[in-house]
Amino acid sequence: MAERVEQRLEDRVPELEQLERVGLFTRKEIRAVLRKASALEYKIQRRALRKEDFINYIQYEVNLLELIKKRRARIGYSFKKDEIEHSILHRVHSLFNRATGKWKDDIQLWLSHVAFCKQWNAKHQLSKVFSTMLAIHSNKPALWIMAAKWEMETRLSSESARHLFLRALRFHPECPKLYQEYFRMELMHAEKQRKEKKEFEQAKMDLGELNYSEEILNGEMARIVYRDASQKIKGVEFQLAVLSIAKLFDFTQDLQKEILESLQTRYAEEPLTWDYMARRELELGSLQPTEHTTKQKKVSEMAQREERCCAVFDEAVRAVPTEDMWKRYITFCLERYKRKTNSEELKQKRLERTLSVFSKAHESSLLPEALYKQWLQLLLDSNLSEKAMEVAEAATRHFSQSVETWQMRLQVLIQLKRDDVTQCFEEAIKHVKSKGTLPLWTLWVEWSEDTNSKEDTEALYQRSLHATMPAESVTMKEMYLDWAYRNGGYKKVKRLFTSLCENRPFSLDFFKKMIQIEKEQESCKMLNLREYYERALREFGSTNTDLWLDYIKEELSHPKGKPENCGSIHWRAMKMLQGDLVEDFVSKYTLLQTGHL
Repeated sequence: MAERVEQRLEDRVPELEQLERVGLFTRKEIRAVLRKASALEYKIQRRALRKEDFINYIQYEVNLLELIKKRRARIGYSFKKDEIEHSILHRVHSLFNRATGKWKDDIQLWLSHVAFCKQWNAKHQLSKVFSTMLAIHSNKPALWIMAAKWEMETRLSSESARHLFLRALRFHPECPKLYQEYFRMELMHAEKQRKEKKEFEQAKMDLGELNYSEEILNGEMARIVYRDASQKIKGVEFQLAVLSIAKLFDFTQDLQKEILESLQTRYAEEPLTWDYMARRELELGSLQPTEHTTKQKKVSEMAQREERCCAVFDEAVRAVPTEDMWKRYITFCLERYKRKTNSEELKQKRLERTLSVFSKAHESSLLPEALYKQWLQLLLDSNLSEKAMEVAEAATRHFSQSVETWQMRLQVLIQLKRDDVTQCFEEAIKHVKSKGTLPLWTLWVEWSEDTNSKEDTEALYQRSLHATMPAESVTMKEMYLDWAYRNGGYKKVKRLFTSLCENRPFSLDFFKKMIQIEKEQESCKMLNLREYYERALREFGSTNTDLWLDYIKEELSHPKGKPENCGSIHWRAMKMLQGDLVEDFVSKYTLLQTGHL
């Protein structure tokens, strides 16, 4: 191994001598480079190779290249690159080749090599990297696309890019992304040839043997790719993706027309097709010249375009009466309504249209549950409170077992300060199953705290403890405890705490809240704190280290605390805690003893 390392270090000597001779590095720096290189070489010559060692070596060499580049710029010296940089570049490529040969499955390693080649413009080497990488990772379409793009955009070789795409499609015959990028490449090739031909004609040069095929210039190759893809890949999304690519090129009108016809013929029942066709009306209007037009005329034109969009959507909901179709129609209307405009007339028209579409979707019983909330918010923002009440009531009839829908209706009633809030709460609790009713109970007691008497609120809290599921009653206990302290003081909350402790389950916050309340009292009794900590430890002592530590801190810091109890608390914690928590407790207890916690 030593001989190999010595040989590699000797191979560095010519480049290091040149670095010193031309004044880029000093003698001291050269020695430092040799020492570092020697250490790195020994690491990659061991029997048990580690990926990190190769990465560190490569990173060191890349940093060295960057430093040389900066030094050259500083002193204005640009000669001897073959003897210096090329030698380092060759070594980095060699390191990458060894690493990727050893860890073939590491994609990030391959991509790092690709990025390095691009950064240092090593085109020949990059071709080899792509070739080897694709032979090993032929199952990854993204790598094929990356290689083909490089061939097309950097090497300007559409033939090589086409060859790569065709090879990729043999491995992935139904990959939409591959077809989209292949389609884009063929259009780029056609555009490039059109520009070349135009420049030759403008210069009045003889084209000679150059033959520009009219079919290729008009994007026929892309049309062939599209037709082939359409037979293999189904779905509106692919058609729209290809159409959006075709629209980037100004010579594809016929191709766009063909894709649109295919879309309307094959996917006439798809909501996404109708959505696209409707929104297209906005674009068609914007293509017309708008010079020398007044603001009023612009507003009028925009209103007309939106009317045309809605006409298509109206036809769509008749042809495809589904929730998804109505949702897309409403989404479009809301988008237009939220757009800023200085025209109050246009804004009002958009609002009326949106509310009308909401109503029609609701009448068809095809309005999704999630959209009722947006409808209600829109009505409330527009000060249409009576209509909002009707909609909220209709929503709960339609989705009578949905907690979110009832919550939404109740929030509207509370916001409007209606008298029938309690009645509505009762109705909601009757319809919804007990599991998951926690949001309704929390909303009810919060409303009751602000509106009803203390007696009514307490009765409601008591009722909620029995009505909710055990796991949900935990939250209600915490809220009840907090309310009792705010409204009845310390004595009331202490009685309530004792009462609530008779029924499990509890949460840690329930006990912590009571401990905090005790600490807030002028005559904070250690006896009471011990009781609360002991109760909490019975429930959570096996899973919570901080609780034990807090108990120990309390004994140490409280005027009536007994520091001699800390030993027994520590012993109990060691017995009760489970698994890794024991080690965690010991380390924290040590920090506490040394005053670092």
